[in-house]
Amino acid sequence: MRALITGGAGFIGGHLAERLLKEGHRVTVIDDLSTGRFENIAPLTKHPHFHFAIEDIRNIHVTDRLVSECDVIFHLAAVVGVHKIITEPINTIEVNINGTEVMLKTARRYRKKILIASTSEVYGKGVSFPFKEDDDRLMGATTKSRWSYAASKAIDEFLALAYYQEVGLPVVLFRLFNTIGPRQMGQYGMVVPRFVQWALKNEPILVYGDGEQQRCFGNVFDVVDAIYRLSQTDEAVGELFNIGSNEEISILQLAERVRERADSASEIRTIPYDEAYAPGFEDFRRRVPSIEKIQRVTGWQPSTSLDETLDQMITYYREQLNHA
Repeated sequence: MRALITGGAGFIGGHLAERLLKEGHRVTVIDDLSTGRFENIAPLTKHPHFHFAIEDIRNIHVTDRLVSECDVIFHLAAVVGVHKIITEPINTIEVNINGTEVMLKTARRYRKKILIASTSEVYGKGVSFPFKEDDDRLMGATTKSRWSYAASKAIDEFLALAYYQEVGLPVVLFRLFNTIGPRQMGQYGMVVPRFVQWALKNEPILVYGDGEQQRCFGNVFDVVDAIYRLSQTDEAVGELFNIGSNEEISILQLAERVRERADSASEIRTIPYDEAYAPGFEDFRRRVPSIEKIQRVTGWQPSTSLDETLDQMITYYREQLNHA
């Protein structure tokens, strides 16, 4: 199989590229490195079946050629991170919607299977738990840029499903919940890498809000396994799936868990949202996925505990600090 990964130099994309190469497939990555890091794919550049292009996916000349040469597309490219979403709402909307539009049009031109990454953000202020793929959604006001990312990814889903229903394009959609693991960076607001790095430096661990908001954190290797299985399952075409862990924890408990496992002397501080982001910032109290559908269709289920994942990240960042 010849795979094209958009956003392939990102945290998840880099791990997916590794997995595909290990499975014996050929991999091409396209990434403009706006949030992706070349370091995530640098070790792969020596592999004879790996190729990469540093380019924006909206460059239709480059994208057309790469799609024509592949068998399947993994479309992961998007603006990521709460901070970027709040500070760059125009770029968020344009990259997410226009980028997906380009990929779908090009996939249709060459009749290529395309798997598209969406997000748990699409559920918005959902109040029915766990979140199921066909749940109704409740979005915040359009005056809050916080919700532009969720709205743009929902448009991506509508458009992708329209391509499947109207012209029969083989499309698979998956909503990613919080995904963590080695190589994840914290500069765009990702909570666990920041907690781990603060803990290893014995610096204060800053928890935004009251810390009682609850999340589920999936291991990146488990998530990549789920994505790969979807690519190999014909029954997944035309469908939407949640991917994530259903092991729930509050952010305050998470900070305490990181401190404990890192054997850290850090203190834990809570910071009001208005100070962390901007006045009027809206968050959600719980976010937990139903993974029944993907289990039924592919047999996948998460196999790595949160503690194991935290240990992986602590080991990774400790090595990074020792070599700094």
